[in-house]
Amino acid sequence: MNTIWALSDGSAGNRRQALALAQAMGGEARELVLSARLPWSWLAPRLTWGGRLAWDARSRAQLAPPWPDLLIGCGRQAALATRMLRRRGDGRVRVVQILDPRADPRHWDVVIAPRHDGLVAGNALSPLGSLHPVDDGWLADARVAWAVFAHLPAPRIGVLLGGPRRGVALDRAWQRALLRDLSRLLAAGGSALIVASRRTPPGLAERCAAELATYPQVLWRGAQDGANPYPGVLAWADRLLVSADSVNMLSEAAAVGVPVHTAIAAPLPPRLARFHAALRAGGWLVDAGLPLAASAPLRETAGIAAQVRARLGWQQKTEGGALDAR
Repeated sequence: MNTIWALSDGSAGNRRQALALAQAMGGEARELVLSARLPWSWLAPRLTWGGRLAWDARSRAQLAPPWPDLLIGCGRQAALATRMLRRRGDGRVRVVQILDPRADPRHWDVVIAPRHDGLVAGNALSPLGSLHPVDDGWLADARVAWAVFAHLPAPRIGVLLGGPRRGVALDRAWQRALLRDLSRLLAAGGSALIVASRRTPPGLAERCAAELATYPQVLWRGAQDGANPYPGVLAWADRLLVSADSVNMLSEAAAVGVPVHTAIAAPLPPRLARFHAALRAGGWLVDAGLPLAASAPLRETAGIAAQVRARLGWQQKTEGGALDAR
């Protein structure tokens, strides 16, 4: 059976993309969470001098032979590792890097960067959004695991909160826009499922819950509230309201097959604005007050995996190590 390492810095979005592609490729996947030391962490993946000195002790223990058949990295620190290990593998290890590494793509076999990044290279693949595991089977499993949400009145509005990023301030003006859209979506009744992330400003999820105090609701702010219901929210929501900052959450919301909305109070940075424009053009993102257009769910992971297989000449190994030509 093929062996795959899925590498990231441990951030939720990077882990999710690397693991989603590893699963779609098939084989036996192992997750590695890496941490580079200074100055390598600042300059990753451009600074490769120093070899194993670049990594902390835990990372060094993981980055050891036997090498896998395929390395999949997501994020800059993973890009440093995939670049270095490609050389150490002497051509026997195939390497795929997710997200623009900000270095010459020739250092990797395949680079997967979202279309709004504008990366042009002979070995680059450009999905519209992020890779993720959301498909019919994933949603069905989540509905079973979170069947407790079935009793909530429809429409169930899933509210997915990210956090500030460069050029996107989730300030008071943005919060007013978010609450205005929530009021529109719940004007005829229903319920709210509010989920914060690690980047969500303190108190924001609580303010949303207080504004919707007259509606049945679920509020999750962190581990203190129990297991993260994010999969269940995607699976049970009739509509999704997602903060504008997160490409990953918007991509996953667009894969569900329900109307997706976002709140914007100021112009977005150019790259993010291009992503939003592409979602709107495809009908995956609509304004809260406008009629809805039917759009097929945006699910790109399986197609990207097929393209990676073709680029690499990837053949599945069976349990005994023979090649499966399927």
